[in-house]
Amino acid sequence: MPVSDYQLIEAWKEVLTLSRLEPGQTVTILTGAATHPQTLACALIATQTMGAVVNRLDLPPVNGEKALSRDALAYLGETPLTGNRAAIAALKASDLVLDLMTLLFSPEQHEILASGTKILLAVEPPEVLVRMTPTLADRERVLAAARRIKGAREMRVTSEAGTDLRCPLGEFPAIAEYGFVDEPGRWDHWPSGFALTFPNEGQASGRIVIDGGDILLPQKSYCTGPVTLTVEAGYATAIEGGIDAELLRDYMASFDDPEAFAISHIGWGLQKRAYWSTLGLYDREATLGMDARAFDGNFLFSLGPNNEGGGKRTTACHIDVPLRRCTVALDGVEVVREGKTVGGEQ
Repeated sequence: MPVSDYQLIEAWKEVLTLSRLEPGQTVTILTGAATHPQTLACALIATQTMGAVVNRLDLPPVNGEKALSRDALAYLGETPLTGNRAAIAALKASDLVLDLMTLLFSPEQHEILASGTKILLAVEPPEVLVRMTPTLADRERVLAAARRIKGAREMRVTSEAGTDLRCPLGEFPAIAEYGFVDEPGRWDHWPSGFALTFPNEGQASGRIVIDGGDILLPQKSYCTGPVTLTVEAGYATAIEGGIDAELLRDYMASFDDPEAFAISHIGWGLQKRAYWSTLGLYDREATLGMDARAFDGNFLFSLGPNNEGGGKRTTACHIDVPLRRCTVALDGVEVVREGKTVGGEQ
């Protein structure tokens, strides 16, 4: 059901306040062909109401001739900022960038963040943004989970469906996504609510079973039956199952890049206002699927790049898979038990 401009403006003001926007600071709103008009209009009003100096930077789409989907995460090649030094300079000169376009997994984004500019991504439908407007409690919950990841040396994931995955940790940082940007150089995504890291390069091993009802992204589909991934030395060396496995293999093979099969980020969802079932209520082109990525107690793993965590592996292919009913343990201590978060800070 749609939300009013008033509701979305109030949500924007809450997020901007949490992001420590001050009067006189410069905000650049980054837009593209798929930017939601209500999200843009309300962001413009909210930022100006709070006394910011506001600019809009509209950039043309790229990769359309290469991607097999209109989803912004379906092809992580060049971005509209690639080689665009004037646009990069404008964003680096901003205190805050509101990304209503989807700029991810790019050296340009890293360069902008390194300058101290904050970047907040917000591309989900307005009603999803309002429902999952972040709070300080979200932040504390996610940071507590990230602290547990930071102190661990192994993540083990098991499930009754047959998952048994071991991921040595410590090479890459723990990352907390809670939906606002309250420190210089921080990137986050509204809405979100999960903690993650990356396994040590080349060391993840075991088996992942994507069970019926688990979700594939960017396909934005619920699996109809089990898909089994054999993981060896950090890569999925086999993807077996029925039609879902065939579709996944065919899609990944289209990139012609062995790095697409590497285990990327691993972690779990902590957002109690996100729901597993929401994806089935939306047209595929209407959402990135953040409910699926963030719902409380999922085990979210990815295939593809690790440069977002500071690694050197890049690939245009990026697959996110939130699994239900898994048990996640850090150094033998359960943080998720059969799809439910456990622990005092959880």
